Amino acid sequence: MRKKDQRSILVLSTLSMIMAFSVWSILSPVAGKIQEMYGLTGLQKSILIATPILLGSVMRIPIGILADRLGGRRVYVFTMLFLTLPLIGASFTSSYEGLLWCAFFIGMAGTTFAVSIAYVSRCYPPEKQGLILGIAGIGNLGTAVASFLAPQIVNLWGLPWMFRIFALAILIMSVIFWFGTIELAKPKEGKKLKNSLEVMKNKETWILSGYYFLTFGGFVTFGIYLPILFQDLFHLDAVQAGGLTGIFVIGATLIRPVGGYLSDKFGAVKVLNIVFSTILFTSILLALWQGNLLLFMAECLLMAIMLGTGNGAVFKRVAEVSRGNMGAVTGVVGAAGGLGGFFPPILLGVFKDYLGDYILGFVLLSLFALVCLVYNSEKIRAIFTTKKQGRVSSLS
Repeated sequence: MRKKDQRSILVLSTLSMIMAFSVWSILSPVAGKIQEMYGLTGLQKSILIATPILLGSVMRIPIGILADRLGGRRVYVFTMLFLTLPLIGASFTSSYEGLLWCAFFIGMAGTTFAVSIAYVSRCYPPEKQGLILGIAGIGNLGTAVASFLAPQIVNLWGLPWMFRIFALAILIMSVIFWFGTIELAKPKEGKKLKNSLEVMKNKETWILSGYYFLTFGGFVTFGIYLPILFQDLFHLDAVQAGGLTGIFVIGATLIRPVGGYLSDKFGAVKVLNIVFSTILFTSILLALWQGNLLLFMAECLLMAIMLGTGNGAVFKRVAEVSRGNMGAVTGVVGAAGGLGGFFPPILLGVFKDYLGDYILGFVLLSLFALVCLVYNSEKIRAIFTTKKQGRVSSLS
């Protein structure tokens, strides 16, 4: 393949994912406004902003398989064109139920991750996969775009025009992508559905899914819930909260290629050990100290760096274990990551409604990071195994 085509695919895939992810995250920055309009509870608001995550996560599996079989270019463009429909629908709805229905289909924007990774990965050799897939993952920056722009557009022109403007933007992006990229040659042997689903029998696929549930799920959760936390904990307005959330998202996104590069150089396992240890430590800090805005933001930035690094490291491993089924493995792992961003916001809404704070959410995050650390680290697993064997010997 010509280098010019490689660069076009990488750049336009990344830009398209930025646009798609801005659509995927469009409701969170204006959730406070929507809550006021419809008189929603904290749980109802959490369900609304988490709903797009559900479809965007589950559909990554079939969309990733389709990208392997039909070609990433076609699937990518079709998905972006489809997104214009629920966006236009949301601009005309006048009820919470109608908006919730549109939000569900807006979730298809999240599937572009599986398409982008499968499409781009076929253009570069294995030794560059960590860095290249990290660059492609910069598409997560779309969450920051939504955080910055969505509240501004609503303040200027109202909620309906926010949806219409984003619909027009992704329509334009789909046209640019179609004419700016090429379709890659299909494999000599067509992939059967049975062969694609074989990846689910691979233990490594599920281990990486657990890791991505933490790293990408944490990124999505913070990306969509930080505006609410800043408003609830520190009484900031929507624009201020969106701006600070954008800083978190930019930090987590731009560090992702670094995580991939470090994994290329030192190995993903070593990088993930550092990531999980730091997430464990930082989530405990977030649970204990929430009263100071500067300290809270510093903790969030450290979390952003670790989550972004972890995302890059996980997909270095995905490239190593996919065995020609990059779209399928990406779909499964990506679905797990997306679901990691679906359940926590709902739980945070429940904790806020019934406990009055968010502390338990950060405690659960620290416990999950500990589980991932133990499983990823052979040395730590050896300690637990030795202790268990010692207890058995003493009993006998």
